[in-house]
Amino acid sequence: MTILPDLLAPGLDVVIVGAAAGKTSAARQCYYAGAGNRFWRTLHEVGLTPAELEPTEYARLLDYGIGLTDLAKGAIGADAALRPEDFDRMRLRAVIKAAPPRFVAFNGKTAAARYFDLPAAKISYGRQPDTIGLAAVYVCSSTSAANGHWSQKPWEELARAVGQR
Repeated sequence: MTILPDLLAPGLDVVIVGAAAGKTSAARQCYYAGAGNRFWRTLHEVGLTPAELEPTEYARLLDYGIGLTDLAKGAIGADAALRPEDFDRMRLRAVIKAAPPRFVAFNGKTAAARYFDLPAAKISYGRQPDTIGLAAVYVCSSTSAANGHWSQKPWEELARAVGQR
């Protein structure tokens, strides 16, 4: 069962990968719909979108070369509530290879750690040495309101890379 549909298309600049849909996002059927989530504001502030979109407008991201997916497509809830078996690394790899973007950006260390099968403490923010298919990989600070270690800097680094052609 998929909680939120993938937002993917060929030729995207970046696909942003979350861990799983939060409860509010699942209920509203919109990505990053939770109160206090910094996602939409951050995309605008770093220049990835020309305006701050509402969660209900998430499909418009395709107009700006941005796609969305989650590593745990069938799970709902905070990162701490997710089980190891909720994460599907092979599915993510397959969807990225099917419509390769220039970049893959993990929204938070949890999704990146689960994908790379490493402890989160071993993951650094910013560009990673690994790729997914042909896509360069970035790890950005989680935009969740629950993230007590927020930094916009990795998002700014991603936006600079996306802006370079």
